[in-house]
Amino acid sequence: MWLRPDAETLKERGFHHGKDESIGVGQSYSTLAWIPEASGSWALPIKHERITSFETPVSKAAFQLKQVTKQLSVRPLAVYDRGYGNASFVKATANIEADLLLRLASNRCVWGVPSAYSGRGAPCKHGHKFKLNAPETWAGAATTIEITDPKIGRVRVTYWRDFHFRTSPERPMQIFRIEVIEPLGRNRKFQPMWLAWLGKTMPALETLWLKYLRRFAIEHWYRFAKQRLHWTLPQITSTQAAERWSALMPLMTWQLWFARLDCVDAPLPWQSPQDNLAPGRVAQSFAVIIAAIGTPAIPPKLRGKSPGRSLGDRLPPRIRYPTVKKHASKRKKTEKTPAPTHPIAI
Repeated sequence: MWLRPDAETLKERGFHHGKDESIGVGQSYSTLAWIPEASGSWALPIKHERITSFETPVSKAAFQLKQVTKQLSVRPLAVYDRGYGNASFVKATANIEADLLLRLASNRCVWGVPSAYSGRGAPCKHGHKFKLNAPETWAGAATTIEITDPKIGRVRVTYWRDFHFRTSPERPMQIFRIEVIEPLGRNRKFQPMWLAWLGKTMPALETLWLKYLRRFAIEHWYRFAKQRLHWTLPQITSTQAAERWSALMPLMTWQLWFARLDCVDAPLPWQSPQDNLAPGRVAQSFAVIIAAIGTPAIPPKLRGKSPGRSLGDRLPPRIRYPTVKKHASKRKKTEKTPAPTHPIAI
């Protein structure tokens, strides 16, 4: 999110949720990135686009995923946080050739497979109600395993088969509860994490939950883009200019990724040397590559002293735009047949 609380002349500013459930005024962006390594902080953005006032984060994310999967020759695994672990996103991605790994909020409810049709009335769409934060509603687990992770500790993974959201019964999900029962370190505490998987061929339980942890590389990229690439530093007053400036962030990140093998690590006195350079270390050493390559640009020509505006010229005041307030869509009320105003003879 690009916070611009005081930019009254910037179009399409809205209210957006930030960290710690805070609400800020600015423009929100949706980023779809490729995580190229099994460890580390590299995340390579493929789509980094502004969410307009006519879109929602769910619709934008589904549209980006659909665009990218059309260009791929393999079926990808797309990982999303709990803001997308809902029926709206599951339905929006129904026709996309991609496996999904979604984090679920701990107060979510899912429903199991309905019982066999009894022959009366409409067939049931939902079975047993499963509330994630109510253990008394949990069904019998299909599998429970315990593994030891060298960085986290002893982890228990519990697996339930074939559940769905209430408004998307046609898309079954596999539900997982990841609980750290013996953490490494003294004061480390972990809350149980709930995940849902949708797709064709599910990975092994021992590695599936680790794939979700790689999603945090995109959080590192957001911090890197804001602090090192100065994404949100300019006080741009045009929405089009802000989008053009934001489009440079993925290009710069990919440029650093391609240059990482040619960079010579130059740590500062308080930094330790690195074998696999992180994005910040590559950017720190990138000046040497620029000096060696040079630039094809022509040196600027001196224009002289600008005469400035004519005496008495005054620019008109810039247009102020209201902050966009999005409202949750309401269900349409069913129209009832009006009662007759006059008696009808039969």
